[in-house]
Amino acid sequence: MKKFIFIIFSITLLAGILASCSKDSLEPTLAQSKAVEGSINTVDDVKGILFGAYDRMTNTTYYGRDYIINGEVRGDNCFSNGNSGRFVREAKMEFNEDNVTTGWWSAPYEVIASANIIIALDDASIQGDPALLNHYKGQAYAIRAMAHFDLLRYFGQQHVGGTLGIPYIKVYKGDDFTPARNTLEECKTFIMEDINQAISLMNPAQDDNSKQILTHWGAQALKSRIALYYGDWTVARDAALAVINSGKYSIIPASGFVSFWRSDGGVNSIFELAYSGTDNNNINGLQQIYRGSSYGDVEGLKDLYDAFDPGDVRASPAMIGPDPDPDLVSPKPYVNLGKYPANDYSDDIYLIRYEEVVLNYAEALWRINPSDPAALTQLNLITSNRNAVAHTSINEDIILLERRRELCFEGFRFHDLARTKRNIPLVSPLQQTHGGPVYGSFNYAFPIPLAEMNANSAMEQNPGY
Repeated sequence: MKKFIFIIFSITLLAGILASCSKDSLEPTLAQSKAVEGSINTVDDVKGILFGAYDRMTNTTYYGRDYIINGEVRGDNCFSNGNSGRFVREAKMEFNEDNVTTGWWSAPYEVIASANIIIALDDASIQGDPALLNHYKGQAYAIRAMAHFDLLRYFGQQHVGGTLGIPYIKVYKGDDFTPARNTLEECKTFIMEDINQAISLMNPAQDDNSKQILTHWGAQALKSRIALYYGDWTVARDAALAVINSGKYSIIPASGFVSFWRSDGGVNSIFELAYSGTDNNNINGLQQIYRGSSYGDVEGLKDLYDAFDPGDVRASPAMIGPDPDPDLVSPKPYVNLGKYPANDYSDDIYLIRYEEVVLNYAEALWRINPSDPAALTQLNLITSNRNAVAHTSINEDIILLERRRELCFEGFRFHDLARTKRNIPLVSPLQQTHGGPVYGSFNYAFPIPLAEMNANSAMEQNPGY
């Protein structure tokens, strides 16, 4: 999206709209901005606001880096070596309300604010193709669902014995100045309502082929992810199957796996955030934190490398191997070399890949009927395209193993352990500084940032903080 968002933002009117809501859009409780209300008149105006929402997702504190890295260092895939002092607290899972990164809370809510502007529009007042307007509104609903889901996974009490979720904000700058936390069940209901509304509004005929905005099938894929997290196996199965049956995507074969990460928009890409050599997060992005000469704080663990079969392309020297920096005093043997490899920080970040959908489908089939042979067949579609040994049986351990191998370094591991009620494995006590928390520990949830606690008298803090 960053590759062409400047074209839309060059329009003076839309630049003014976005400037008017950029600094305080996190505050969804303020009065509705009349400037925004009266300045969106055409479908192209709506498109500009939508592109702004996608652009906000690229923030370093959101999917531009932190949400992905937090899913890795809080598990058994990676650790922080403290080279530049980054992700040390995250790897320790050692926080309080005044040192948790405020952007982890505010960045998704900024995305939600942009989505809410679009959702609240009066269709009759917008000039242009009504079908395209519906499609854009559907994307806004999907983005709103995704951002709330991300907040809930990190800040909700679902894994620490509580009932509180996060404030589910449906109105841009509404009248409730101090929104309280909705319950977990309320949040789940709202998320599913939003994603279903998105799917109903998004006509596949209107889908963009760029991969850099959500499509009808992207919303279905997102629905499968959300349903899997909540254990709604039938919903996860049906949503994943809809994507599979669309015929739009395919698994990248082993021969193209390494090169796929060095290009944009592969046949397996369902939704990605775009960067370029001139528009990126620079040294604050994923490339630098995984192996950059200035940072390079996040390394893979030997236990992750050992999880792969000999010959598996996902652990080939081009994907996981020694850090190539010749100035290193201490070698780093298990560095993520293959994912987000561009030295100019121009890599697109793949948020939804077709391989995840196949894994979601395989797991849902097995959860519904452990004797269903199709579950193992689907799981082995991944191994057969990775030069890995086919599984001869299937259970939760095998499912999590294959997800770990396919999705490593992409931010899934902690959430897969948490949703299956697993302890965090302590596979390297000297490198993993979190000590291997048991499931239900208070630090499975982040604290609500102090800035939010001070600003919102109705906000309740998570236990342990």
